[in-house]
Amino acid sequence: MPLPPPPSPADAVGRSDGPHGPDGDAVRLASLGYTQELRRSLNVLGNISMGFAVVSPVVALYAVSMIGTMIAGPAWVWALPVVLAGQCLVVNVYSELTSQWPLAGGPYQWGRRLIGPSFGWLSGWVWQFAVMFGNTTVAYLASPWVFALIGVTPSPGAMVAVSMAIVLLCALVNAYGIGFLKWFVSAGIAGEAIASVLVGLSLLLFFRKHPFSLFTHTFGAEALSGGSVPLAFLTVLAVAGWAFIGFDACVSTAEETKDAGRQVPRAMWWALLSVGAVVILNAVAVAVSYPDTATAVAGKDIDPVTTAVVTSFGSWSDKPFVLVVLVSFLACAMASQGGAARGLYSLARDDVFPFSRQVRKVNGRQAPIGGLIASTLVSGGALLLGMNATAIGSLIAFGTAATFVPFFLVAAAALVARLRGTWVPGGHIRQGRKGTVLNVIAVAWTGFEVTNVCWPRAVLAPPGAPWYQIWAAPLGVAVVLGAGAAYLMARRPQEKIRAAAPEGAPERTAAAAASQPE
Repeated sequence: MPLPPPPSPADAVGRSDGPHGPDGDAVRLASLGYTQELRRSLNVLGNISMGFAVVSPVVALYAVSMIGTMIAGPAWVWALPVVLAGQCLVVNVYSELTSQWPLAGGPYQWGRRLIGPSFGWLSGWVWQFAVMFGNTTVAYLASPWVFALIGVTPSPGAMVAVSMAIVLLCALVNAYGIGFLKWFVSAGIAGEAIASVLVGLSLLLFFRKHPFSLFTHTFGAEALSGGSVPLAFLTVLAVAGWAFIGFDACVSTAEETKDAGRQVPRAMWWALLSVGAVVILNAVAVAVSYPDTATAVAGKDIDPVTTAVVTSFGSWSDKPFVLVVLVSFLACAMASQGGAARGLYSLARDDVFPFSRQVRKVNGRQAPIGGLIASTLVSGGALLLGMNATAIGSLIAFGTAATFVPFFLVAAAALVARLRGTWVPGGHIRQGRKGTVLNVIAVAWTGFEVTNVCWPRAVLAPPGAPWYQIWAAPLGVAVVLGAGAAYLMARRPQEKIRAAAPEGAPERTAAAAASQPE
C-alpha cells in the first residue's frame, strides 16, 4: 500500500479549537475516524495524576540514586536537570502532536499520519513492548517493599509470586474503569507527593550534614569508568534517563480526558515538571543528609535513600517510609499498566495487532479489557525471568533503552514531516519556526540518549555478569525491532491502515469497520 498523501488542509488546521465538552470531544474523535468507546470522564487533574504516577518521584529516585552515586559520587545530581531539560524538548513535540491528534496509542497514531502506515505501526510496536516490560520492571522492583513492610527476607520465587500478585491487582483495578483507576492513582500520588515534599524539605532544612559544595566532588567514583569523569557523567546521563519517562501516560488516556486537545499537553507539562522538581529536591536532600558519603559511593549501602531518612528522623520512620514507597510503586504500576492496555486497544481497533478481535474489546465499564488482559499476560509472563537474576537484570536494561526509542522515532517523524511540508501543526498548540528549531534539538537529544542508554557498559551490570547482560539494551531493542519488521513483512498490517482522512470524514479500515457492533 502506498504511503498516505499529505494531510488535507482541514486535517492540517485541526479542530482542537472547536466546541469542547463530551459532545465536542466525541465529534473530534469521530473526525479522526473512531467512535467514543472509552469513558471520557477525566479532567486535567485526573490526566495529570496518570502521568505523575508513572513518572513517580519516589520510584524515579530509587531507580537512579544508588547507581548514580556509585558512578559519579554526589556530583551525579547535575545529570538530573540536564535530562529534565532534554525531556522537556520531547514533551514540547508531544504537545503539538497530541493537541492536533488527541488519541490513545500516540506513537502509532502520530507516526502513521506523519510518515506512513509502516513507520507508525513499528513505532507503536516498540512503544508497546517498552511499556509492557516496563510494567514488569515496576512490579518486580515493588515486591521487595512488600517484604520489607512485613520484615521478611524474600526468596527469588517469593519475589516473583508477589510481583505477579501486584500485576494482577493492577489489572483488577484497571478493569473497573477509568474512574476507579483515577481514585486509586490519585490517592497514591497525593500521599507520595506530600511525603516526598515534606521529607525532602525536612532533610534539607533540619538534617543537613554536609555543605552544598559536596556536589562538586565525585569521591573517586569515576574509577569505575576508567578514571574518566566525562565518561562517568555520560553513564549517569543514561541512568538518570529512567527518572523522567512516563509522562506519555497522559497521552494514553487522551480519549478519556475532557477537552483532550487542550488539557493533555498541559497535563504532560505539569506531570514532568512537578516530578522533576521533587526528584531534584529529594536527590539533593538525601545527599546532604546522608551520614557517610564515602560508604554510599563505595556501594556498601544498597538503599541510601532509606538510610538518610531513618538516620535523620529516627527508627520510628522506617515502616511509614516503606509504606509510602510501596504505595508509590503500586500507583506507578496501575497507571502504567492502564497506559499499556490503551495502547494495545488503539492498535487492535485498527486490526493491526495479533489477536486484534480479542484485544480491542471494551467491557461494560468502558475499560479496554482486551488490551488489559494482553498486557497483563505479557508483563506477568516476563516476571518468570525473575527466577534468574541475570535474566531479570537484562530485561530491566532493555526496558530502559526501549523507552527512549519511541521518543526518538516520534521526534524524528515530526521533524521529517515538518521539513517535507506535509505537516503543519494544526491543533491548539502551534509554535511555527520555534517549534521546528526545538524539534531539531529534540531529535538530537533523543538520538544521543538512545545511543547513550544502549551503549554496553560493564559498570551498569553486576560484577562478573555474562556478556549478554552487558549487551542487553542494544540486543533487546534489536530483537523487538527485528520481530516487528518480520511481522510487518509476513502479515503486512500496514496495508490495513488507510491514509488519514480529511477532518469530518471518518477514516476506517474495512476490518475495523466490520468489527464495530451494528
